[in-house]
Amino acid sequence: MTGRQGPALSRRSLIGAGLGISAAGLTAAASGQAFAAGSTRSRPAPAPAPARGHAFLAAAMDAYPDHGRLRLTQSYTDQAGLFSTAFTYDNALALLAHLAAWTPAGLTRAKALGDALLHAQGHDPAYDDGRLRQAYNVGPYTFYDGSLQPDGFVRADGTANVGTQFGFTGTAVGDMAWAGIALGALARRTGARRFLDGAVRIGEWIERTGRTDEPLGGYKFGVDGANQKLPFTSTEHNTDLVCLFGRLARLTGDRVWLERRGRAEAFVRRMWEPSGGFFYTGTNDGVTVNKSPIPEDTQTWTHLALDSRRHSRSLDWAVAELAVLDHSGRTNSTVPAGQSYEGVTFSSASLLANEDAPIADGQPRPDRNGVWFEGTAHLALALRDRGARGDEAGARRLLASIERAQDLLGDGQTVGGKALPERSGVVSASSPLDTGFGFGYYPYRHTGATAWYLMAAARFNPLRV
Repeated sequence: MTGRQGPALSRRSLIGAGLGISAAGLTAAASGQAFAAGSTRSRPAPAPAPARGHAFLAAAMDAYPDHGRLRLTQSYTDQAGLFSTAFTYDNALALLAHLAAWTPAGLTRAKALGDALLHAQGHDPAYDDGRLRQAYNVGPYTFYDGSLQPDGFVRADGTANVGTQFGFTGTAVGDMAWAGIALGALARRTGARRFLDGAVRIGEWIERTGRTDEPLGGYKFGVDGANQKLPFTSTEHNTDLVCLFGRLARLTGDRVWLERRGRAEAFVRRMWEPSGGFFYTGTNDGVTVNKSPIPEDTQTWTHLALDSRRHSRSLDWAVAELAVLDHSGRTNSTVPAGQSYEGVTFSSASLLANEDAPIADGQPRPDRNGVWFEGTAHLALALRDRGARGDEAGARRLLASIERAQDLLGDGQTVGGKALPERSGVVSASSPLDTGFGFGYYPYRHTGATAWYLMAAARFNPLRV
């Protein structure tokens, strides 16, 4: 999957294979919709929404009990067609969401995921340099060509089960950064040296592999499945590094990490467009800034990581320029009649997607107003973190939309062939949406979207050192 306007400068691209409203005035989505036909008095009230989100993360982590103690969390429900794929980024988020719960059970799960990431780092089938791959398999399945993938996360020879079937074999700086952020948070919570050592190994791999002396500076994208360096530099990735390197500086006391943090931050600040109040996506060549598409996460994560009053206008840009309202009357919407969802979409290009053509071969046509719930959740968290006038009210409306989606969208989906706890897990999108970076999001319950919702609900900022 490659971007349509140059390579996709997003961690989400698979390496290896508005409404113009203010935060205070976000359109309130329809409320009071019936959860299901019939009276809700006929069954017990559901658990609180965050508890159901955590139940989903637990079910997705425990879906393959016959395949060993070491395990990662399956990223999407089976219906997404990615089988038992566990993306490194999603598992870092799940670990952080477990920490955000501040419960003994959450800490136990966070440590288990941390140990699984360390196993993947120390038992790669080809490398011993601290890297993690884009994704792993965590349970058996039969691939589309009829070939059997029989293993769990740990193969019989002890190596980590890299996701080769889909080509998820590359290593992106953003994925690595998030894993390091999660391991660093776990080290800080537990005091366990192994987690800090793993985070340091990640930081050193990024320094060796990603550092660039090109005019725009920063750290490059990473490597593809053939271990060839990729030429792009991503605002999103360098934002992640502001947190990772800052955290490593604090945990290790080594000032070299502050220099590296400064390098990543300088790149991010070079991507700022003061006239519009937003951040660009990055650069393809280290010289020229890519000015389209403009993604949502470079507006929200920059605030969460930088905490810069000067740059916090990026949140207003996201609210005004990427706001969407999805309902059954929209072209290509898959939202059931009588329901509506508000939030933000993935990028400026999502709002211009060709609704007459499929997002990709074999995929449905996009809904320009499809809500990207993962991004909606970290926008809600960023608004809560900023705390300007109207921010908390806007965040609460976004969270209410996400919670309604958890109640009503993705019913009947499974993980590892097993039914999920009732009304648990947030779908990645309300309807199929085109990101503008060569891939889409769909209404499948998703570890990443659920984890970001849980962190937003708990006011847990994973990017603040």
